[in-house]
Amino acid sequence: MAEDDDADIPLAADDLLEEETGPLEATPEELAGGDSEEAIRRYRMPDPRNREMFAIADQLMGASKLRVMCEDGKSRMARIPGKMKRRMWIKPGDLVIVKPWDFQNAKADVKYRYVRTQSVNLSRRKKIPELLDVGF
Repeated sequence: MAEDDDADIPLAADDLLEEETGPLEATPEELAGGDSEEAIRRYRMPDPRNREMFAIADQLMGASKLRVMCEDGKSRMARIPGKMKRRMWIKPGDLVIVKPWDFQNAKADVKYRYVRTQSVNLSRRKKIPELLDVGF
């Protein structure tokens, strides 16, 4: 019986470490400069389940407010939260993510501002709606 128990135990440690290894070559997308879907996911994208959308800052109104043109074609008055106002300044022409208010659709909150290089990359990859894509 002892011989049968020994048959169930692997003979070498290499048997325990068997793993399938895939090819370690770079994909054509990675060789082209990282234009893969993973590179796009590095940027924060609007969450449609949370009613977030792209918008372009049109005009600064003062008092932490600005007029934005949203991807649904509506112009809204957006407010910049204090946390964002102190850390990042928004200029006319900036690409932002806004969330329209539930009870007043003509107003919105700014959730995120893209820097210039992020806007250019998103535009090049056709992630920005055509209505807002002004050729960053």
